Amino acid sequence: MAGFKAPFEKRAGVERDAARVFRDQCRSGAFAGPTCGHCPGFVQANLVILPEKYAEDFLQFCRLNPKACPLLDVTNPSSASFAEAAFVAPGSDLRTDLPRYCVWRDGAVVDRPSAVDTLWTAEQRLVGFLLGCSFSWEGLLEQEGLIPRHVEQGCNVPMFVTSIPVAPSGVFEGSTMVVSMRPYPPDAVAKLVALTSQFPGAHGGPIHWGSPAEIGISSLAAPDFGDPVEIRDGEIPVFWACGVTPQAAIKHAALP
Repeated sequence: MAGFKAPFEKRAGVERDAARVFRDQCRSGAFAGPTCGHCPGFVQANLVILPEKYAEDFLQFCRLNPKACPLLDVTNPSSASFAEAAFVAPGSDLRTDLPRYCVWRDGAVVDRPSAVDTLWTAEQRLVGFLLGCSFSWEGLLEQEGLIPRHVEQGCNVPMFVTSIPVAPSGVFEGSTMVVSMRPYPPDAVAKLVALTSQFPGAHGGPIHWGSPAEIGISSLAAPDFGDPVEIRDGEIPVFWACGVTPQAAIKHAALP
């Protein structure tokens, strides 16, 4: 959107070819799976694409809920490069550079294409929002001997809809926060908090650990998104705010 200013600065002197090559693999169809464990050291992002008439509401939704929706970049529908994340990923095309997309209509997913270039055209006046993802700091956890269970098991992180309310904005009201879960021994929690709190642009530190029922989760064996993972004896679930929260908001808004 015109006038959007990123809430952080890019680190100078970083070689970014690995991230560009990975986006190219997604664009070509060479990679089509979950991105956890890929491109360590780079920020990963979730993508929300909306008609321009809902963009201001969603921008405010992100500002009001920064833990769940840490905003990294916003596209400009008036630009010739209307689908480029010009600040965080110059040269990108957000219509093709993700492994998979969910197309929502009237509160339901109607398609899961590998590209949306036929849906997102200059005439459509759509706006793309990039939101930081917790996959960004999982490489650091691995370096510290805190390998996330879903990385260990080669699957996606489990994600759950909670009873935690989110601040409303315009049409985006009435939904609740989605969280990701990683199991750890209780004595690892302090280190997890210290490590992940360094990354507010990727959800920061955990919001809850221990009893899932306290945040409205009835069964850890049945995540609402992603895959279930093993929870071993002596471990507790640790929960972080998740960038799938906008999906819950979009579903509740039932946009056409």
